[in-house]
Amino acid sequence: MTASSGQLLLVTGMTGAGRSTAAGVLEDLGWFVIDNLPPQLIGQVLELVKGHDRDENRIAVVVDARSRWFFTALRGALDELAGRGTRPTVLYLEATDEVLVRRQEAARRPHPLQGGGRLLDGITAERAIMGDLRGDADLVIDTSALNVHQLAAKVTNAFAGDDTHRLRATIVSFGFKYGIPVDADMVADMRFLPNPHWDPTLRPMSGLDEPVQQAVLARPEAVDFLDRYEALLALLTDDFLTEGKRYLTIALGCTGGRHRSVAMVEALNVRLAARKVDTMVVHRDLGRE
Repeated sequence: MTASSGQLLLVTGMTGAGRSTAAGVLEDLGWFVIDNLPPQLIGQVLELVKGHDRDENRIAVVVDARSRWFFTALRGALDELAGRGTRPTVLYLEATDEVLVRRQEAARRPHPLQGGGRLLDGITAERAIMGDLRGDADLVIDTSALNVHQLAAKVTNAFAGDDTHRLRATIVSFGFKYGIPVDADMVADMRFLPNPHWDPTLRPMSGLDEPVQQAVLARPEAVDFLDRYEALLALLTDDFLTEGKRYLTIALGCTGGRHRSVAMVEALNVRLAARKVDTMVVHRDLGRE
């Protein structure tokens, strides 16, 4: 199902990861949002949108741990839809345990699954329930380092348009010292390039500055990487779309996420945009040093 033929979007993920924010953004984009829907009713909602060709039939349902015993039926409901030859697009929102604990404590609300235990017990139980679904999600967004505006931008980039025949790619620069982005579909290491950090004139700058970009892209191996990586993505694009994967997160990393990865992400973004790939650039760790 596509956005122009009555798309059904399932919004799920960890409690405290930003489902309410995502739902609000979708409403602003013209989606009809149903919050806290029991999984057994997903099939009935699907029938409401099936066969219609109007944008107003884009329906998003939010299913989460608040459904309690209903939530355990989610996998069965999705399997039933798959048996009928269809399935909703799945948006999964993720965050680290530390961030989830901090957000729940700030909200002064218990976790729906913690029972008489600790808040972290509820989060652990939820991760166990959600594991398989996370692996099958069409788009995973890690909100650990995002504010509400950044999350809104990511959701808008993914679900605002109606063209379902184009790949939507988020290109992320990051520093390995801060960890690999957990929502990355493809990861490449830019540490094979000389580090501008060791050039006193370039150290205060970032990969957004022209002198750093020139220094990085002057290396033949940098251009060779971009040529080969662009060709790989071109090879995979049609197959991704055939398999229903429209959202791709590409992460390029260097030591601190300031010079090499930023410059290479900017260069890759130009190339992909020229290939009519809808792109969004995120420099995750820029400014952390």
